[in-house]
Amino acid sequence: MAEGAAVMREGEARSDRAGLTYPFEALPKPGDAIVVADGVLWLRFPLPMALDHINLWALRDGEGWAIVDTGLDFPASREAWEVALAGPLEGRPITQVICTHMHPDHVGLAGWLCARFDVPLKMSRLEYVTLRMLMADTGPAPESGAQFYRACGWSGDQVEGWRGRFGQFAKAVSEPPAAYHRLTAGETLLIDGRAWKLVGGDGHSPEHICLLREDDDVFIAGDQVLPRISSNVSVWPTEPEADPLADWLTSLDRLEREVPDRVLVLPSHGEPFRGLHARLQALRRGHETSLTRLVRRLSEPRRAVDVFGTLFARPISAGLLSMATGESVAHLTCLVRQGRAIRETDAEGVWRWRAV
Repeated sequence: MAEGAAVMREGEARSDRAGLTYPFEALPKPGDAIVVADGVLWLRFPLPMALDHINLWALRDGEGWAIVDTGLDFPASREAWEVALAGPLEGRPITQVICTHMHPDHVGLAGWLCARFDVPLKMSRLEYVTLRMLMADTGPAPESGAQFYRACGWSGDQVEGWRGRFGQFAKAVSEPPAAYHRLTAGETLLIDGRAWKLVGGDGHSPEHICLLREDDDVFIAGDQVLPRISSNVSVWPTEPEADPLADWLTSLDRLEREVPDRVLVLPSHGEPFRGLHARLQALRRGHETSLTRLVRRLSEPRRAVDVFGTLFARPISAGLLSMATGESVAHLTCLVRQGRAIRETDAEGVWRWRAV
C-alpha cells in the first residue's frame, strides 16, 4: 500500500437512477491518490476545459508503478505529477506508461514520463501511429478538411477559424517516444505478476484498449465507458466516409459479452462505479433514441449543422463546433448505412441528408 495514499473502503455506496453505484465518497485532489483496489491508486488531474478532470491509475509493479494514462501536457498536470511522485507514489520509479488511446488528455505527458524514467510506452498500434501522425500534422490546414466542413454547412468564417486552429494537437502533447510496445486486444499484460486482459474498443478512437484484472474484477475502462456522459463519437476530415457509430455500438455489445457485470469500473472521467452492463445498455439506448429522433428531423433535407438541436441539449459554442459536427455526421452516416436516410450533394458541394 502506498503510504501517502488515502485508503477508501467500499462502504455504503451511492446509487443513481440509472442503476449505477458509486462506492467511494471522496475524490482525490490533484497530486493525491486513493486506493481503490489491491495495488491500484486513483489519481485525478485537472484539465483546462469544460470536462475539467481526468482519472489516472497507478498500478503497483514490483518496486515501482505502472501508469495508465498521463494527463494533458500543461503546467497544472506537471505540478500534480511532481506532488504525486513525491507523495502517494512514495518516490518510487515509474516502470511503464500505458495509454488507453491517443487523445491529448490521455497521452499528453507520456513522452515526458517515459523520458524521465527511461521506460517504455505501451499502447495499441493504431493509437500510436495516429498519435505520431497528429504530432507531425502541424499545417498548413489541408483543403480536403476545409471542403469537409463546408460540406457539413459551415460558414466561410467558421472554416477560416478552423484553418487558424489547425495543428494545435502537438501543443498539448509532449514529444512521444520514437518506439513503443504494442498492446493488442485479447492478449494479456502482466503487471506485478498479475494478469490484465486487454479488451478492445472502437468508435471513440481508432483502437482503444481497456484493461481487465479478472482475479479481482477491476476494469480500467478509459473513455470507452463513462458513468454520466457518452464519449464523443465523430467523423473527422481525415476519414469523411467512416461509420464510427456502428463501430461504437458493436463495441458496447462486445464489452457486455467479454466483461462481467460485477466489475469495479475505473473510468477516465467521473467516478469509479459498479453496474457496467446497465451503463452499456443505457449508452446503446441513448444512441438509438438519437437516431430515431434524427430520422424524424430528416423529413426535409438537412445539413449536419441543422441537426445540432436534435442531438445536443445545449447550444453549440465555437469551441464545440468541430466535435458537434463530427458527432452529427457520425449519426447521419449511421442512418445512411442502415438504409434509413440518404445523403445528397448540391451544386456548391454541401451535403444534405433526408429520410427514406
